[in-house]
Amino acid sequence: MSTDPNSSEEKAIQRIKAKRLANQDPTLLFKQLVEGNRDALARGITWVESTLASDQLLAEELLKLILPHAGKSKRIGITGVPGVGKSTFIEQFGQTLISHGHKVAVLAIDPSSQRSHGSILGDKTRMDLLSRSELAFVRPSPASDTLGGVARATRESILLCEAAGFDIIIIETVGVGQSETSVHGMVDFFLLLMLAGAGDELQGIKRGIMEMADYILITKADAENQKPAIQAQRQYKAALHLFPPSEKVWYPGVELCSALENIGIDPFIERMNAYFQSMQSSGWIAKNRTEQDVNWFYDALRYEVLQAFKRDPELHEKLKSLEQQVINKTISPFAAASSLANDKF
Repeated sequence: MSTDPNSSEEKAIQRIKAKRLANQDPTLLFKQLVEGNRDALARGITWVESTLASDQLLAEELLKLILPHAGKSKRIGITGVPGVGKSTFIEQFGQTLISHGHKVAVLAIDPSSQRSHGSILGDKTRMDLLSRSELAFVRPSPASDTLGGVARATRESILLCEAAGFDIIIIETVGVGQSETSVHGMVDFFLLLMLAGAGDELQGIKRGIMEMADYILITKADAENQKPAIQAQRQYKAALHLFPPSEKVWYPGVELCSALENIGIDPFIERMNAYFQSMQSSGWIAKNRTEQDVNWFYDALRYEVLQAFKRDPELHEKLKSLEQQVINKTISPFAAASSLANDKF
């Protein structure tokens, strides 16, 4: 075996040793992460996603270190019904942003089976070109049983990506209900992708989702879909006029795009940049992020309180007993929760 420190074999051994050390050393992982090491970023996200107590402790130490380096990105949420072309759009959108000098991280919330608790995690396959770029990072995260299909650690993953130097963070939702509300509470800009030519374009569209949107893009607006897309655009514009103005003093645009033909991506980026410039100048983004931080605190507190109940053997037994009573309808959910809380506090 070669002992030359400059040999490729010795360098490989040193990399393996460094990786093993970083697996249990938050300080070392932090140093690698802020240098832009994507492997270190992936390991950090694995820590914050893990339910193991040992990993959670490591994650807490890592998050303390990275906080001063986070918060400097543009956070963008993207949603749309399955089949609207979210992954294809993000692939083209991300590559265009990179060509403009940005580093792009994509955190894609992957739906988990409620029966097997497994998930596909196929975003690196669906965003092949973007995931291979040195200036991009694509991370699918299993939604598990978290409310609305949003991964519990997505917020912490955003901070890690920012500390690693990614200045555009994209959160892709599964597009199946409450996940939109949860992701909207994590981002600065919320993009709604809509599909034309699938019947009544407004049928089944929740008013709440439309009101959350900062911009609407009609996807696949090419070839024979162009005419239906223009018709859908008129419908959405008319619908938006029915909504009261938001506190941001920003009117959402409704435009057409085709990710496959690279149509409408650059004009959309120009409008998005105008949005960020306006919201930063008005102070809205700083105010919104402060409110988000407070909401994250209370969400984390609720989670930790529940975990504390589960860790206490006596309370855990009562928790399971009350759960069964709720199932048997011998006690109301509210009375059961009150009973448990009174025992603890």
